[in-house]
Amino acid sequence: MAELVLQAETGREFGSASSRRLRRAGRIPAVVYGGGGEAVEISVATRDLRTVLTTEAGLNALINLEIGGESQLSVVKDLQRHPVRSEVLHVDFLRIDRNQELQRDIPIYTQGEAREVIASRGVAEQVMSSLTVWAKPNDIPNEIVVDISELALNEAIRVGDLTLPAGVRTDIEDEEPIVVGKATRMSLAAEREEAAEGEAEGEGEGEGAEDEAGEAEAGADDES
Repeated sequence: MAELVLQAETGREFGSASSRRLRRAGRIPAVVYGGGGEAVEISVATRDLRTVLTTEAGLNALINLEIGGESQLSVVKDLQRHPVRSEVLHVDFLRIDRNQELQRDIPIYTQGEAREVIASRGVAEQVMSSLTVWAKPNDIPNEIVVDISELALNEAIRVGDLTLPAGVRTDIEDEEPIVVGKATRMSLAAEREEAAEGEAEGEGEGEGAEDEAGEAEAGADDES
């Protein structure tokens, strides 16, 4: 995974009023901590932060925070947004060691078309949007892609079905579903329809057999 550079400034004032002034000036209040070091209050340019967080890695981007001439490898630990406007209000950065595993949530995306599910009038429902994994910084994947083309109705693709990249592991149980082929009212109605047709055909075949047997008996009586 590529590493990005983000310039940060120290010496910001505390309090909601000073944070609002910072945001009006085009900067976001933040803090960096962990890695055996002290927490440091910083601020970063809104535009630069947006650039860093809109790469393919998203919130899992590896960020080299440049603070006072020193570079600190970090990731976003927490991102606070405005509840209505979705603007970033504050960021927590976590210092990391490139040689140690860390825990990250990786987004899950689907590809392909669940034709069998669609043909049965069901839906392919994604019930897990991200997977928590452990990996060293440079082994962290941007995303996990799940192929749903072989999914059938009333079946599921589960965590245990995934093939994770080398160096990536998860503690999530293998049986946890990711995507399920879910029945709908239409698919259930179609199943009932098919079952009723099958019963009707079975009854028709039974009646035909009885008629043939009756004719055979009648023929035997005539001969006698």
